[in-house]
Amino acid sequence: MAEKARVLLLMLLMMLQNGESVWLNIPRSGNKCVTEEIHNNVVVVGDYVVISDDHLHPTPTISAKVTSPYGNVLHHKQNITHGQFAFTASESGQYLTCFSPDRPGQGGALSVNIDWKIGIAAKDWETVAKREKIEGVELELRKLEGAVEAIHDNLIYLKSREAEMRGVSENTNFRVAWFSILSLGVCILVSCAQVWYLTRFFQKKKLI
Repeated sequence: MAEKARVLLLMLLMMLQNGESVWLNIPRSGNKCVTEEIHNNVVVVGDYVVISDDHLHPTPTISAKVTSPYGNVLHHKQNITHGQFAFTASESGQYLTCFSPDRPGQGGALSVNIDWKIGIAAKDWETVAKREKIEGVELELRKLEGAVEAIHDNLIYLKSREAEMRGVSENTNFRVAWFSILSLGVCILVSCAQVWYLTRFFQKKKLI
């Protein structure tokens, strides 16, 4: 029975964890970027490795750069074939990771595999288990609890974003309505001015 519960918990945890592996084909000149939507106070760990599509040896090196939504550089490495970055997000929004060859236009085609681990998936559970001396089902319950907290935080973040977007939409609709009323008022004034001008013009014509 305990074994079945453990398997069930593991399956639930795998469904709740947020991890993503992406393959990028890097052009010989320029760069290739990938973005990830991350909200505030979330732990992020990323591993990346370069693969030469033409099986060149040694593998050509690249430059890697991670920037926050406001342009702060969180990770920047050059002349590497693999690396890792880790940070706790201090800003909510799109985090940008870019890769570029160190020698543009030279060598063959390159690919980069980047493995994102965000939130609960980035937590070092082995260290937690050793520190708190827990194992088995208890450890899986702790993982599940962490996953539920992460989902709860994410729902709160999405709710705040929805409220923000709703406020922007309502403000935009208000401005559009006032602009429409103002435009209609200007059109009416211009029409009245034209009628008044034409009336005076034809009256002068009659007098002549």
